[in-house]
Amino acid sequence: MRRTALLAASAALVAGALAWPAGAAPRAPGAPATFVHPGVTVSQGQLDFARSKVTAGAQPWKGAFDRMTASKYADLNRTPKPRAVVECGSYSNPDHGCTDEREDAIAAYTQAVAWYITRDERHARKAIELMDAWSAVIRDHTGSNAPLQTGWAGSSWPRAAEIIKHTYTGTWANSGRFATMLRTVHLPEIINGSNSNGNWELSMMEAAVGISVFLEDKASYDKAMAKFRTRTAAYVYLESDGALPKTVPSQNLDTRDKIVRYWQGQSTFVDGLSQETCRDFTHTGYGLSAISHIAETSRIQGQDLYGTDVGERLRHGLGFHAKYELGATVPGWLCGGSLKPGLGPITEVGHNALANRLGHAMTNTVALTLRGRPAGSNNLFVAWETLTHGDNPA
Repeated sequence: MRRTALLAASAALVAGALAWPAGAAPRAPGAPATFVHPGVTVSQGQLDFARSKVTAGAQPWKGAFDRMTASKYADLNRTPKPRAVVECGSYSNPDHGCTDEREDAIAAYTQAVAWYITRDERHARKAIELMDAWSAVIRDHTGSNAPLQTGWAGSSWPRAAEIIKHTYTGTWANSGRFATMLRTVHLPEIINGSNSNGNWELSMMEAAVGISVFLEDKASYDKAMAKFRTRTAAYVYLESDGALPKTVPSQNLDTRDKIVRYWQGQSTFVDGLSQETCRDFTHTGYGLSAISHIAETSRIQGQDLYGTDVGERLRHGLGFHAKYELGATVPGWLCGGSLKPGLGPITEVGHNALANRLGHAMTNTVALTLRGRPAGSNNLFVAWETLTHGDNPA
């Protein structure tokens, strides 16, 4: 059932309904007393499950593994391309080391997963080589897209580091230097959030949460989780929110007109609609993916957010966009009757948690997930999630 914002709502009434009341922001779960490792997006139990399925030749995991190992990211001859200063402009103009860092970070994660599944130490050593090359050189991210770049690369780096540090039986002499890189180069760029489109802050908080787990930094973990909870509530609409979407207080979206402009001109709000739906599904997919990754990390760390509004927003967000990604007719009230599909390989984590683990009926999400298997990489911060999370009970 559609819920349409009332045009006659006064600015005063709107302002009161929009932001979280003082002292009543969504409660951020506290950092765990003891961090679980490896514990960024993928757990050791999930890796063990994937390894057992690949070893047995079972599908879809064997096909997903084959796709991963055939990719450029699994190449044992890959040469890292670190830079002291990574300069990133809007839409990658300029791109001075931006693609190089993101892809080397994905490659480090890919090599770490390949190590875990195959126990071929060459993959572990390649992951270490990539991480060491960057930690020896990089000092800063600059340019208008620096926060987003840091969020994307900073999401993949700790996933790789967690697996290597906590499962590789060899040595990683420079793990402390890599931790210093995350603490001094990446975390300060992202931890205070962003007032840009919501996918920025969600990706930044994904990186901040992952880095906090690797560093065992409870204060940063709590800060990132608090921003995540507030941003998620402001990124995916639920009818229970009221006539208008919730907002991030620092953005001062205190009138209906401001909110509609921020929501790309959309004035009718329904369960699962995203702040960026009417922009395009690709950016929306970035936001939904980051929500699922943080929820998964939180679950591994002992606090399951899938049963909270985070899970509800993710469930409805995935289902709403999957419906149109699968080709449903776009109604005139939605984005002027025109959408830009291209959600990307981002549904596996949420599908596994919400449909498989919690038993929610997610017909459209299930159909889109199965159609996309085995999921690959978006070459930014998402990679190989059929392998690591597809129908994974761990």
